[in-house]
Amino acid sequence: MTRRLEGTVALITGASSGIGHATALELAREGASVALVGRREDRLTDLAAEISKAGGKALAVPADITTAEAAAEAVERTVEGLGRLDTLVNNAGLMLLGPTPGADLNEWQRMVDINLMGLMYTSHAAIPHLVKAAADGPRRVADIVNISSLNGRNAYAMMAVYTATKFGVTGFSEALRLELAKQHVRVSVVEPGSVDTELRTHNSEVVQQLLNAGLGDIERLQSEDIADTVGYIVTRPRHVAVAELLVRPTEQA
Repeated sequence: MTRRLEGTVALITGASSGIGHATALELAREGASVALVGRREDRLTDLAAEISKAGGKALAVPADITTAEAAAEAVERTVEGLGRLDTLVNNAGLMLLGPTPGADLNEWQRMVDINLMGLMYTSHAAIPHLVKAAADGPRRVADIVNISSLNGRNAYAMMAVYTATKFGVTGFSEALRLELAKQHVRVSVVEPGSVDTELRTHNSEVVQQLLNAGLGDIERLQSEDIADTVGYIVTRPRHVAVAELLVRPTEQA
């Protein structure tokens, strides 16, 4: 089987679990060297070892991308350690839900910092390297894939600020796509529906019960389903750009 990303480097944020973990494995299987960015160093180290054991190349980059300095440093460590940067997957995210009246404003700030500002900081730092990769890299194209959400196109009660951050991701992605298209840096947004990850466990038991009641007993997506979507996007030929993909469980309304 042809490894379609051979000779390229991908940076994945939020790589310590869920969609980020699965995406790192998927892109490594396609031949990319992968930089694993996240806050839980032990998990990143274990994932890097797993990829190396399978014959791939991975670099653990512990970082909290909620500051511009840390995001820039993560990008620079990737380029220094792996030699280049061809693909950025902005996956790190936080979902803290509940009613807007009386909400904890610190939780709002954390979601804005991670879901939106962290994504923008990392993109800002990566763009010069991605433009260079598109100009002289083995595939002559580079990619930014931003993981948004079904909440990036639909608003729901109890999810106001989370939804605001994801609408922001979708809007930022489309504007950035227009800016970078002529330089063959493709910008894509993936909007997953309900995925069976630990993201919802960041909430109280009451909120989790409400989420489960709203969805019923449908079969949720798995992290690997979204990783497969990311893999599809970044392995398209140079002249093909997938700007937006909504992926939801078959049974989710």
